[in-house]
Amino acid sequence: QNNQQEIGRYYRSHLSLPLIGITGSVGKTTTREMVAAALSAKYRVYKTPGNSNSQVGVPITLSEIISADEIGVLELGMSMPGELTVIAKIAQVDMAVITNVGITHIEQLGSQENICREKLTIQDGLKEGGILFLNGDDPLLKETKAKAGCRTVYYGTGENSEYRAEDIRSEDGYPVFTANCRGEKYMVRLSIMGRHNVLNAMVALAVADLSGVPLSDAVKTLAAFTGFKNRQQIAEKNGVTVIDDTYNASPVSMKAGIEVLGSLPCEGKRIAVLADMKELGPDTVKFHQEVGAFLKEHPADQVVLYGELAKEIGAGLKAAGGDIPLTEVKSLEELEQWLDDHVAFGDCLLFKGSNSMGLSKAVAYMKEK
Repeated sequence: QNNQQEIGRYYRSHLSLPLIGITGSVGKTTTREMVAAALSAKYRVYKTPGNSNSQVGVPITLSEIISADEIGVLELGMSMPGELTVIAKIAQVDMAVITNVGITHIEQLGSQENICREKLTIQDGLKEGGILFLNGDDPLLKETKAKAGCRTVYYGTGENSEYRAEDIRSEDGYPVFTANCRGEKYMVRLSIMGRHNVLNAMVALAVADLSGVPLSDAVKTLAAFTGFKNRQQIAEKNGVTVIDDTYNASPVSMKAGIEVLGSLPCEGKRIAVLADMKELGPDTVKFHQEVGAFLKEHPADQVVLYGELAKEIGAGLKAAGGDIPLTEVKSLEELEQWLDDHVAFGDCLLFKGSNSMGLSKAVAYMKEK
């Protein structure tokens, strides 16, 4: 691995373009894509392909940047203590974004405070005079400041954020809001669903603004962004709408998916197909039950649960006094059979679970039908 890190450092030392690093518990990849979309209004943007955000992936990523690229957006991941600092020192970013301090990887890192400390190591490679963008709505991050010699910029929905979204509402299921960027205001309408994407849009505008992109142009390229594979991709086929959010799952993103299901215009039944969320540590049962309680407030017409942990979502729903019909399936085959028997024209389905649960197979099955 040290060899790879050497190679990464070598490539970085020969790059003159500014680099932006993105980390966080949830939403790194969507944020990366949206930041890249906003920057593309002015620059040729290089972005991390797929999910290569590890100690091995980042050096490879750096080696793929070509001279025509004018700015780079890198996703910097972390699953072990100490990993992000290694990656950050290789990447030597000019700007760093922390999307949130959630509970993903709590198994390896312990408390939320520990995760926050780890995420802040993205600064270990932040250049002198660099900018740290923090989610001003996150209880731990809004109390945090960049290291000496670097600037802190907050984005969010509150007064504490200089880049903030105001008057947020939903039209046909899509978020619409006013982007207040240090006093300049722009109307934004996104082409991807989910209220959480409003924050991703705000940090994208903040990064674009401080990288010299005219905001009016950045707003246009953001409005045109439609998402990417297995991340809340919404497809309609033969009268059935499928929200494919099978890439991975945390309580935050599962609740966001449920919100999107509720906000979609839907003539038939709203069906949530939910599978296990992995890697959530000792409180995993509690987190699944919380999603169940959340479901009671955002009713679907039917919930289908796949996996041992997913059953706890049902337990949480019942404990909260919810009475949405629940079905438990033990295998993907059984799930496909259920879909065959119950899905009708006009129905809207959300598929959400950790990648390893294989729900993407059920989505592919639905799309082939």
